[in-house]
Amino acid sequence: MLLSHIRQCFARSKQTYGSPRIWKDLLEAHVSCGRHRVARLMRQAGLRAVVAPRFRVTTDSKHARPIAENGLARDFSASQANLKWASDITYLWTGEGWLYLAVVLDLFSRRVVGWCMQARLDQSLVVNALQSALCQRRPGIGVGLLHHSDRGSQYASGDFQALLSEQDILCSMSRKGNCWDNAPVESFFGTLKQELVNRRRFSTRDAARNEVFEYIEVWYNRQRRHSSLGYLSPAEFERQALAGATGTARSGDLSSASA
Repeated sequence: MLLSHIRQCFARSKQTYGSPRIWKDLLEAHVSCGRHRVARLMRQAGLRAVVAPRFRVTTDSKHARPIAENGLARDFSASQANLKWASDITYLWTGEGWLYLAVVLDLFSRRVVGWCMQARLDQSLVVNALQSALCQRRPGIGVGLLHHSDRGSQYASGDFQALLSEQDILCSMSRKGNCWDNAPVESFFGTLKQELVNRRRFSTRDAARNEVFEYIEVWYNRQRRHSSLGYLSPAEFERQALAGATGTARSGDLSSASA
């Protein structure tokens, strides 16, 4: 019976979950079991999560445009949403040629808050991704938001820098050739390639767009358990953080009223 539950969880994850996430799913479904038992049963049944392939990142940093200092300095923590955003670009092969994807992650919850896909790799790709994030999150002017990226020509372009300046967003860029300076976004791309892209053949760009949209908005943001978030999804992590903050504020109001 337990193995049957495990198989269902494994199938729902599209064969991407290992035993820790499967165990969390089972506990949430009120199925009593131990983590080591789940691992043993998965091993015996041959249920193995897909393995991440080697991932190579390319960045066009050979340009004469201004480069920002690395203000993020590998501090990927954030005490609340809309304090630190990180961005990058990757590419997907389709039957019609390359499709480029730019994303914006909120480092508080690792949620993809903005993204854009198009056939051309130019500055409009990253501008549209940032505009998507601004429209969805509406952080406001003067909140101290920091945006981190590599030093590629798209992020150093005049249009992108003008948008950052217009929104009063502080610009931060990785050091040359150092992918670890933007590790959370590289990790997301690795997960995307592992769980979706390398397991599919996209006949058209539209087919790729549809599947990536579903992966990001339906699976990754709202359902996929993130180990660094206590095995919560980004959306659930933000919901619990907001509920906790609201509860604290209400307690403070009650204390003031009592005084």
